[in-house]
Amino acid sequence: MEWLFPVIIAILLYAIIAAVIRRNNLFSENITFFGPIMAIKTDKVGFFDRFIPFKAFFRIYGTFGVLMVVVISGLMTYLLLKTTEITLLTRPEPSDFQKPQNILLIPGVNEFIPSTFAVWTALVLTIAIHEFGHGILCRIEGIAVKSTGLLLAVIPIGAFVEPDEEDLEKTHGMPKMRMFGAGIANNLTVGIICFIALILLLGMVAPSPVPVVTGVYQDYPAWGADLPYPSIITMVNGEPVASREEVSALLSQTKPGDAISLTVVSDGAEIERELILSEWPDELETGYTSGFMGISYYDSDRVVAVLGNLVSPEGMLYLLIAPLNIVPGTEFLRVIPYDSVENTYLQVPFDGFWEVIHLLFWIGWINIMVGIFNALPMVPLDGGYILKEGLNRLLDKRGFGRYVDSIVSTVSWAVLLMILAPILLPYLFHL
Repeated sequence: MEWLFPVIIAILLYAIIAAVIRRNNLFSENITFFGPIMAIKTDKVGFFDRFIPFKAFFRIYGTFGVLMVVVISGLMTYLLLKTTEITLLTRPEPSDFQKPQNILLIPGVNEFIPSTFAVWTALVLTIAIHEFGHGILCRIEGIAVKSTGLLLAVIPIGAFVEPDEEDLEKTHGMPKMRMFGAGIANNLTVGIICFIALILLLGMVAPSPVPVVTGVYQDYPAWGADLPYPSIITMVNGEPVASREEVSALLSQTKPGDAISLTVVSDGAEIERELILSEWPDELETGYTSGFMGISYYDSDRVVAVLGNLVSPEGMLYLLIAPLNIVPGTEFLRVIPYDSVENTYLQVPFDGFWEVIHLLFWIGWINIMVGIFNALPMVPLDGGYILKEGLNRLLDKRGFGRYVDSIVSTVSWAVLLMILAPILLPYLFHL
């Protein structure tokens, strides 16, 4: 809980500063409040005009973004339908995924998303990347941008771009759809680039020969000696060892019933244990006649093999579900999103390697998740507005334009119910 005191201090300082600004009406042209959220904005938005000379490229890019939204929207709607169907048929018990706090993409609140520098940086960048996409396409399509800025709630929580409402109201059809799709296109593009860079860097990871104990067999010597784990074996019978092979070579000279001394390092402390070796369990079917300690090692070769298999469409899917750790055989992937002791069990090419990996992962993961979520055909998401513009374009010509709002509203409610169904139904089934 050492983080609690600085968090409280930061909140108090923010509250004091916000109160002083509000009471004295300071920086009124640049600071606005929405409840506890402070919006710091500027009307100096000439940055977006720099993209106007590349109008042809960004219109193609925006059109590609709209096509991505249509494909993702259709695919996600189908997956939501199937998930709802499976939930109704199987009536599952509530799990960690259905906990209310795990619905929200809030670091530290969601159990699967840690409150770290990498996650908060990724979250702020994701929102900025999304909003800048809208800002650039506004100018490409002749829509004025009134202001842009940051949203603060003790720390930066996002960014915004404010288009001119009159220009936006006058814009219809594909230009407006491109503007809505640009944020999603930016998120997905940045996310994929980060994942590609991540996979290339992970290809530089090598197995470590260090004998790391990650578990012990119940009722066998290491269990009886209360050998701590995870720990690193440094000596066997006073003889230094640096690899699993060296440990095995020394143990090959023993037999069941022999006593050995084992020195390990756990949490920075050196610990010694005396073990009375046993026979190898029949279920392991090794045929060894030497003594058995009853430990399991960290399999760094297997971890590196799993990391190497990420360079595939299946690997991309594994990256998307890496924080959830729900696919058997991919539990080793937790070294990618999380800072853990296991990160020290692999050989990496430079200092700070895992910090770079964590940052790339969370920027990529949050961008892709935000892009996919915003593509859903539900107002007020971008996918919902693209659906509305598409229906207007399709139905107005046929005299059915009056039905567009009703159709969009119905689809939005249906999508919302399908999102909530797998979350709420397990609780309702087992009241």
